Amino acid sequence: EVQLVESGGGLVQAGGSLRLSCAASGFTFDDYEIGWFRQAPGQEREGVSCSTSSDGRIIYGDSVKGRFTMSRDNAKNTVYLQMNSLKREDTAVYYCARDCTAPDYWGQGTQVTVSS
Repeated sequence: EVQLVESGGGLVQAGGSLRLSCAASGFTFDDYEIGWFRQAPGQEREGVSCSTSSDGRIIYGDSVKGRFTMSRDNAKNTVYLQMNSLKREDTAVYYCARDCTAPDYWGQGTQVTVSS
């Protein structure tokens, strides 16, 4: 059974940092892209970052470039999202997913709330 489990969300003040984790199981982790997405209330789901499987590239959405860093540990079947210089507009439920272009499995999401 494919599973993706996020953790690390919470409440943080603007300018602060959080680190999210996504632990995967039930598939050959190395073979797949893993993406971070987020959805704020009343808004569409947005792609945050993507870790490719083949060449180790990390791709970031424009709104988080320079502030967020995604990393991947294939030995632990886990990806991370280090979020620095958080802004109120980063408030959302953050999800990890298998595949970035057409995600087929999603985690349950973790809430990130940034207060002013």
